[in-house]
Amino acid sequence: MMQRRTLPLLALAMPAFAQDAYPSRTISAVTGYAPGGVTDVVSRAVAARMAQELGTTIVVENRVGAATAVANTHVAQARPDGYTLLMGTSTLAINPALQPNLTPRDPARELAPVGMVFRSPFVLHVHPSLPIHNMAEFLAYARANPGRLNIGSSGTGAVNHLSQALLVARTGVELVHVPFRGGAPGLLELRAGRIQGMFNATQEAQPVVREGATRALGVTSRTRIPTLPDVPPIADTVPGYEALFWQGLFAPAGTPAPIMTRLEAALRVATTDPALVSRMAEQGVEMVSGGADDLRALLARELVSWAEVIRGQNIRAE
Repeated sequence: MMQRRTLPLLALAMPAFAQDAYPSRTISAVTGYAPGGVTDVVSRAVAARMAQELGTTIVVENRVGAATAVANTHVAQARPDGYTLLMGTSTLAINPALQPNLTPRDPARELAPVGMVFRSPFVLHVHPSLPIHNMAEFLAYARANPGRLNIGSSGTGAVNHLSQALLVARTGVELVHVPFRGGAPGLLELRAGRIQGMFNATQEAQPVVREGATRALGVTSRTRIPTLPDVPPIADTVPGYEALFWQGLFAPAGTPAPIMTRLEAALRVATTDPALVSRMAEQGVEMVSGGADDLRALLARELVSWAEVIRGQNIRAE
């Protein structure tokens, strides 16, 4: 009788024991971006700090393709054991409306949020040949010259393109969208004056603004940013306007709660580490220490808000 009672108890105890031993081997943190960009740089810095906290190695794996869907799908379909994680971004909220054939089609159900990593606003800047010095003048010029302001982006459906589309939706101005394959080619065209403006990530815009090659009009966050303190939020002129690129850590849906708790705690240590926070701030990246609930709520909000912009502005993937 005692043996019959003991065996089931041991079987029940084994999963808990396995979870308590987590992590016992290398963890893979997957990103959908190429090496060297801001998302990759932050991913590696955060992974290294989390690895110290967890007492293991975290390898950042770049799986580029299909608007980050290759990376997103790989993790969504991975075994939910805490050893395959996703450094997911705003594209998780954009792809379902922009490219509904891409997977995961329901990221809120197929991925489990661990916590926030960073957020980064964009800077709307223009060529200095334009007689425009602030957002009010930009909107007035656009209304007086409909279809004459060519605004670049890093590609159709990218967050900086949607930042432009959101401005159009909120103000009714007519802007010409000029997509490029990445931010760098568009920035070269802006410097040369072949396009008139662009929304660029802070770390991309700062150097050209500071050297006077372009003129910053506004930032897409609702507050000023430390690296460009003289540039006001667009929301000062267009109330309620906000458009941010963000990154968060996800695991496959179904990952056991004890593992999720360990990951969330390690991530919080990383995103509040003073040295890491300071190093990222110099690049215009604001580390965020929000937990799983914050990331879940953000994804839910943006799945709705970006879908409204995409459908309202009739944006179609290239």
